[in-house]
Amino acid sequence: MHSGTTIRLIEPADAAAIAAHRERDFEAFRPWEPAQPADFFTPQGQAERIDSLLAGHRAGTVWPGVVLADGQVIGQVTVGGILPQPHLRRGSVGYWIAGIAQNQGHAGHAVGLVLRVMTEELGLHRAEASTNLENLPSQRVLRRNGFHPYGVAHSAIFLDGSWRDGLLWERILGD
Repeated sequence: MHSGTTIRLIEPADAAAIAAHRERDFEAFRPWEPAQPADFFTPQGQAERIDSLLAGHRAGTVWPGVVLADGQVIGQVTVGGILPQPHLRRGSVGYWIAGIAQNQGHAGHAVGLVLRVMTEELGLHRAEASTNLENLPSQRVLRRNGFHPYGVAHSAIFLDGSWRDGLLWERILGD
């Protein structure tokens, strides 16, 4: 684990740093993420996205975080699709780390930190995630954080010109 890795709730001031990472890493992320409009890669587009994420946070449906290394934004970790009802209490974890900061343990540490947020702050019982079948680095991050695969979602997401299967992951929190 990388001791300089922290997470915190996203802020409007993070828009420029996120836009810069996403623009620089466009090709690297293309196989793993849905196509985005051009303004997604601009500070203004990210500012609008952050406003929307924070509205979701106020509504209780999302916990949008940034990943920091030594105080600098290097990625995001988000709990989406939060179902806080007593009989469900789950959320779905997503994350990305900028290319310049990959393979240094930041993703694994950030996921571990957000699992604590899910348990201690959000009171959730179950964490879910999904990865492309080919995304082995992301699968290693989840495995190291106690997730287990439980199924394949066939033709679940349209990426890079075709429908792709997703590997579904779960972890019971507090275990």
